[in-house]
Amino acid sequence: MISTSNVTLRVGKKALFEDVSIKFTEGNCYGMIGANGAGKSTFLKILSGQLEPTNGEVVISQGQRLSFLQQDHFKYDAFPVLDTVIMGNARLYEIMKEKDAIYMKEDFSEEDGIKAAELEGEFATMNGWEAESDAASVLNGLGIETELHSRQMSELNGAQKVKVLLAQALFGNPDILLLDEPTNHLDLDAIAWLEEFLINFENTVIVVSHDRYFLNKVCTHIADIDYGKIQLYAGNYDFWYESSQLMIRQMKEANKKKEEKIKELQEFIQRFSANASKSKQATSRKRALEKIELDEIKPSSRKYPYIDFRPDREIGNEVLTVENLSKTIDGVKILDGVSFILGRQDKVALVGPNEQAKTVLFKILSGEMEPDEGSYKWGLTTSQAYFPKDNSAEFDNDDIIVDWLTQYSPVKDVTYVRGFLGRMLFAGEDGVKKVRVLSGGEKVRCMFSKMMISGANVLMFDEPTDHLDMESITALNNGLIKFPGVIIFSSRDHQIVETTANRIMEIVNGKLIDKITTYDEYLASDEMARKRQVFTVTESQQEDN
Repeated sequence: MISTSNVTLRVGKKALFEDVSIKFTEGNCYGMIGANGAGKSTFLKILSGQLEPTNGEVVISQGQRLSFLQQDHFKYDAFPVLDTVIMGNARLYEIMKEKDAIYMKEDFSEEDGIKAAELEGEFATMNGWEAESDAASVLNGLGIETELHSRQMSELNGAQKVKVLLAQALFGNPDILLLDEPTNHLDLDAIAWLEEFLINFENTVIVVSHDRYFLNKVCTHIADIDYGKIQLYAGNYDFWYESSQLMIRQMKEANKKKEEKIKELQEFIQRFSANASKSKQATSRKRALEKIELDEIKPSSRKYPYIDFRPDREIGNEVLTVENLSKTIDGVKILDGVSFILGRQDKVALVGPNEQAKTVLFKILSGEMEPDEGSYKWGLTTSQAYFPKDNSAEFDNDDIIVDWLTQYSPVKDVTYVRGFLGRMLFAGEDGVKKVRVLSGGEKVRCMFSKMMISGANVLMFDEPTDHLDMESITALNNGLIKFPGVIIFSSRDHQIVETTANRIMEIVNGKLIDKITTYDEYLASDEMARKRQVFTVTESQQEDN
């Protein structure tokens, strides 16, 4: 068990947390939610000991081991992958190194022998003989193939390092597991594996995530951070949402009834306070009036943008024809004869672990990259808006936000442009911020403004939920569901894929698998499960090359 007692953290004069006392007990998974800036990651740092609170303390049950997801992707570059994972249990790794150092001695003494025996006993108690196989099992589950286990961390790409650091946190059955955005940069298959791991994990888990589907799958409780307080709710994310909304509705209804009663009493008092025959009744009602207290309903610190993609013109029957597209990069054939036709009702999700293949296809269809072979043709009635995975080039200038968006607007009126920015929570002085200094989430919301103001009837998104908070993801999800045009997108957010897509495409070894189906039906297909097993190794070999 891990708990806090009157934890307060002040940043300058502002209290981020104040007198937080909370218990996280064994066998439960707690999803920590709250608006951007509410302090979710900061609270995990306090729990893990990386950050000292201003007041109060964190208490961990004696003898329990705490593990947390490291955020520094370069910290272990000098170490092999397998060693990095085993470092998740610091004492076990220390024993392994001490043993190796003793056995490598040329002048092995009796004292060394006694020490080695003690270490061997502790090593066996900690299941040390299974350490490498257990570490390898977690790595394989997250999609890090066996041939990578002996490589240096410095040889891995960013997405692979994220998976290794996650494996490190999960390794060795920790008593308390703290995970800050563990699904970031994971493909949907790896997320599914992590979900099953956490569902079967019997100790304490506290996880920060913006993935609603993930929280619904793994959480037994929700810890909601709002206005410096943390409120615990039993149940998953959907249950929290319904419970919190119901509570607010009930409080509003109760207040409404109290206000009606107050009005009734005030009218009686006003009418009969001067009437001698009814003065006692008026006095009685005054006392009753004084006892009525309205419930305080604080507005949440959460802010939802309003995402509404409205096409300027209706799309025709001919949308997009792709014929035999092929593209080779660095000697690897990323696309190999890809062909498909999009119709006016299509909402297409590009899925699967090959991130590069999806991005290359988007770049070709948006005109940013030329194919080696093949062709594509957009219909005459179509207009496209594209959200790239890497938007850094868009903001590499000194424009202020309102000027940046105005260049893309068909109407150059500042009030018109500010309307779109306002929907994305850029109010007042925010409009004169320079785009160069915006946060990742702010840049994403700017890109949504650009897409909305374009009036396009075909939307292309390459991982749009990166850097977004839960509220923005929910707003995007709602915007995609009601969009009347054509969408082709990739996303790690299971709920967005399931609720938006009516057609699923996966690129495997450069070839296209194309199904008219929902995402959950696609995952449930036995045929697809078999294909995944066959192609996983080949995909990873392509990426290595």
